[in-house]
Amino acid sequence: MNTKKFSGKVALVTGGTSGIGKTTAIEFARAGAKVVLTGRREKEGAQVVAEIKKLGGEAAFVRADVAKDADVKRIVDFTVDKFGRLDIAFNNAGVEWIGPLDQATEAEYRRIFDINVWGVLNSMRHEIPAMLKNGGGAIVNTSSVAGHVGMGQVSIYTASKHAVEGLTKALALEFAKQNIRINAVAPAGVATDMVDRFAGKEGEMRDYLTSLHPVGRIGASEEIAAAVLYLCSDDAKFTTGTSLVVDGGMLAQ
Repeated sequence: MNTKKFSGKVALVTGGTSGIGKTTAIEFARAGAKVVLTGRREKEGAQVVAEIKKLGGEAAFVRADVAKDADVKRIVDFTVDKFGRLDIAFNNAGVEWIGPLDQATEAEYRRIFDINVWGVLNSMRHEIPAMLKNGGGAIVNTSSVAGHVGMGQVSIYTASKHAVEGLTKALALEFAKQNIRINAVAPAGVATDMVDRFAGKEGEMRDYLTSLHPVGRIGASEEIAAAVLYLCSDDAKFTTGTSLVVDGGMLAQ
């Protein structure tokens, strides 16, 4: 296997300061890509860039909020200005929500959809024109097992991830003939800060979450990163408009 399969490519990772985004940004760099990562936490972003540079890679961080159109435009413009092109985008920025129906307020709905849905749509709205200038590209959007099934107590989050699945399919069809491949990755529980906030690091809720995975554990961010890199590689050049479920068997039950 060529470990530098993304040599000469430029990758943009949103939500790249921690968890799946951080790990994927590092793995893109290991595989030879130049990486721009974004997020709202400058200290953590700088740490990821430093880690990539220590590995001998090239990277830059841009503080940005994907819910804001001007920020997303600035991210893409920065990437093209710094590295000359955009080949790959991992639209990973997202937030969680948990609560019963009577806690589903308009403010929470708008917050979740602004980031999880508009953030993904708006990212693609700016990324795709940049990719078309180089003759094509590959995009992966972070969905979830909650984008494939209904989940009680997480209604707004579930709805937002169903929307990501729909956006992925619709835009994959819209740009298929222009050599833009668009797919989603749909993790189940993964050991990240988000899952710690959702289920705690230990205790009854964490044990319950673990029990939902037939393999007997939750996933590692490296396992999701591997799926993303596959979808962005030439190994998946006939794959578009799909959602790769990486869930330890959860949805097979």
